[in-house]
Amino acid sequence: MRKAVAHLKKADPVMARIIRQVGPYRIEYSPPDYSTIARCIVYQQLSGKAAARIYRRLEAALPGRRVTPEAVLETNDEKLRELGLSRQKIAYLKDFARAVAAGEIDLDALRRAPDEEVMRALTSRKGIGPWTVHMYLIFALRRPDVLPVGDLGIRVAVQRAYGFDELPAPAEVERVGRPWRPYASAASWYLWRSLGDGAGLDPVVD
Repeated sequence: MRKAVAHLKKADPVMARIIRQVGPYRIEYSPPDYSTIARCIVYQQLSGKAAARIYRRLEAALPGRRVTPEAVLETNDEKLRELGLSRQKIAYLKDFARAVAAGEIDLDALRRAPDEEVMRALTSRKGIGPWTVHMYLIFALRRPDVLPVGDLGIRVAVQRAYGFDELPAPAEVERVGRPWRPYASAASWYLWRSLGDGAGLDPVVD
């Protein structure tokens, strides 16, 4: 990732300052499987701390602490409700689990697919929108040039770093982020880290 960081420093003086403040690039990746999509669904509309608690409960409730399509489908809805999941999120988790188990969504094939194809395939399922796919592309598929323009944390970080009076619209974030290409994923990570503990931000609704 040294090439990405060097590009960001050279292309954008504001990003260069953020990089100096945050320090080395230390992104943590997730497995490119059902569990990462499930985690993203759990995190929708919740603070990070609340979502993390619920996801830990979900892991603990499943055999071997593995969040798989089969394990989720075999768990009745009432038990999932007791873990803190809403009925809507349970429906999303099970719909996606059925699609993966039936081969309608081939996550292995998506590892090699272009970003646009991954977006089309995953957003075809209920409850999975651009934010979830952007998180999957960055943290599971390790794609280098993803900019989640609708993410609240990204927008707040851009507002603070670039001096916007109001929260910038996604189109403004895209405009500011043009110099970051083709390493927008690294820029996104630095923007999130620039918020410190996240400032209590919730992810956007997918």
